[in-house]
Amino acid sequence: MVKEIPPSMRLVVGISGASGVLYGVKLLEQLRALRIESHLVVSKAAELTLRYETDLKPAALRALAAHSYAVGDVGAPIASGSFETQGMIIAPCSVKTMSEIATGVTSSLLSRAADVTLKERRRLVLMVRETPFHTGHLKTMLALSEMGAIIAPPVPALYAQPKTVDAVIQQSVGRVLDLFGISSPATRRWGETAGPVPPHTEEV
Repeated sequence: MVKEIPPSMRLVVGISGASGVLYGVKLLEQLRALRIESHLVVSKAAELTLRYETDLKPAALRALAAHSYAVGDVGAPIASGSFETQGMIIAPCSVKTMSEIATGVTSSLLSRAADVTLKERRRLVLMVRETPFHTGHLKTMLALSEMGAIIAPPVPALYAQPKTVDAVIQQSVGRVLDLFGISSPATRRWGETAGPVPPHTEEV
């Protein structure tokens, strides 16, 4: 049984098969550090990508989350709108997963949890990993945006002057958490921890 916890401290994390599985890994690490309860679902393709791009085993990835569910477990708590959460982040989000969510064809727990997030009017953030986009991709993003989702491709923030790939990923993840009102110490902010402080200007 999942213990009772305020929904403001509970976030669903999805990891699909796009390149960039480390975005999901770093997201889980940041949520753990912030003591926010994470509920994880990982696609089969994401497990393959995990092996290609990292030295992590699927079990080690799942261990980063407070709760983890099999992608075929459509009876999991996150498949129901009555299970309260602050929302869901899919990091990274493949075009396949994005398209499935947009059509409402929820063939797995990953897409079902995203569909639930939308229908309950909770925040759904998709870190779409693909480039360049063709017209079909863009139309799908527009449809999802009109449904209430936020399309947030992980674009590097070079003003933070990252020195490592890890720093680039941490910044992207931190900015996505900002969308939920969650502030991570790993996030470098313009005028605060990154870049010059803007000069004072008087209102005209």
